[in-house]
Amino acid sequence: MADYLIRRLSALILTLLAASLVVFWVLELLPGDAAQLLLGTEVREDTLAAMRAQLGLDRPAPIRYLEWIGGLAVGDLGESQVYGVPIWEMLRDRLAISLPLAVMAFVITCAIALPFGITASLRRGRPADALIMGFAQMGLAVPNFWFGILLILLFAVHLGWTGSGGFPGWEEGILPALGALILPALALAVSEAAILSRMVRASMLETLSEDYVRTARAKGLEESRIVLGHALGNAMIPIATLMGLQFAFLVAGAVVVENVFYLPGVGRLLLQAIFERDLVLVRDLVLLLSGFVVVLSFIVDMAYGVIDPRLRRPS
Repeated sequence: MADYLIRRLSALILTLLAASLVVFWVLELLPGDAAQLLLGTEVREDTLAAMRAQLGLDRPAPIRYLEWIGGLAVGDLGESQVYGVPIWEMLRDRLAISLPLAVMAFVITCAIALPFGITASLRRGRPADALIMGFAQMGLAVPNFWFGILLILLFAVHLGWTGSGGFPGWEEGILPALGALILPALALAVSEAAILSRMVRASMLETLSEDYVRTARAKGLEESRIVLGHALGNAMIPIATLMGLQFAFLVAGAVVVENVFYLPGVGRLLLQAIFERDLVLVRDLVLLLSGFVVVLSFIVDMAYGVIDPRLRRPS
């Protein structure tokens, strides 16, 4: 197990370094001058030079990269070029919205996908299977931002049950805050539930065809005990891997949905930073979101290695 942990940890570190290099150099290749964009086109040369020095743009790119990585290693995310406040303070406030949104979307995803996938596997080739797989196909085809607009039109405009967007703040109470997140969480969950339900169905079909399941049926065990006690536990190995990755994608991929519902989360902050060309903020946010996906993938790999010892062997 120690060798497996070292291998996966080494891969994690190398992946994070590679991601940081890609993020840094892609932003370096963007046209334009960040200092001039902040000050305007009519700025004097000495003022422009002072701003470039303040932003560190007068130093070579490799030096700036090493300084950036060194700051991240000790938890120093720097300051926003536009807002002039520590990035960690901005990120902390936005994560208080994005993380609960991702958790709600993940719970809805599991609540839809697990029973649907299990039912489809037990009713293979029957109308219930076709109906569930048709739902999954629609969920894959419909963009989550378009589904979010439909939810706003139905529940906010026509029925008036919820607001059309915005976030009241956690200080206003848990119920109003969760009420503002339920529609965007549902918009995020539909496509992920479609993917997960197909995976659950495929994994359950493979497990239900195993010899030990047929033996359990031959012994006269109840079908519910066979499905929940024997088949589902073994089918959950690949399903758990996908679920872990989906949670990471729900955090990192909510940019469009947060803007549709006007939620001041990490995704909306990233889009604002791009529009305002706040390169320090963009660089930190993109790497942090990428790092969140990579770290969660590492955790899933470790859990997978605990569940299935065969994966711990060197390939």
